[in-house]
Amino acid sequence: MPVIVLCSTKGGVGKSTTALVLAQVYAAAGSSVTLIDADPNQPLATWASRFGDSVPKQLEVMGGINEESIVDAIDTAAEKCPFVIVDLEGSANLTASYAISRADLVLIPMRGKQLDADQAGRVIALIERESKAFRRKIDYRVVFSMTTALQSREQRHIRTTLEEKGIPILPASMMERAAFSAMFQLGGTIFDLSEEDVSNPRTAQENAQQLATAVIETLREQETAAA
Repeated sequence: MPVIVLCSTKGGVGKSTTALVLAQVYAAAGSSVTLIDADPNQPLATWASRFGDSVPKQLEVMGGINEESIVDAIDTAAEKCPFVIVDLEGSANLTASYAISRADLVLIPMRGKQLDADQAGRVIALIERESKAFRRKIDYRVVFSMTTALQSREQRHIRTTLEEKGIPILPASMMERAAFSAMFQLGGTIFDLSEEDVSNPRTAQENAQQLATAVIETLREQETAAA
């Protein structure tokens, strides 16, 4: 079963939000999902604990995961769930290394900022080291987050630079939507939000589904290439 790891050495890039959105979309589609919260701040475990009654039955959230338990947690979850999604701390530590070693796909969220791009480079270097250590290709994609319909000049430049370097970018981005942050305040899933809760939740729901579909298509491409 695919293990999807969200990794960034920088905070504030939408890593936990992206992990939660993906988990909710796959759960809404009827798949069992384990969401592993390996961030010491425990944003996802807190969400699940605070709003337990509205957490989908297909979604299990595991908190309190660290470098000593991350491998067992991932392996155990992968044996029973179609999807395992891991949210890591914003640093390149042993927990991140262990999780990446188990990943089928690493997603690297970043905003269209040069500082974020520099930190994404650190994650890519870590992935490449783990690939060499375990003698297998660990696939990854950069995911632009907190984007708007009108791209800034800086974001366009960064995207072009990544493409020129051959760094793969997920074709779908996480847009800047109030609905994504509202989940942590109001509970439930992106699909539970109404116009009374946030403005235009449908647009956020569509964006979430586009992102989840892009991840699935990337995993399928991997399977085809390996066949």
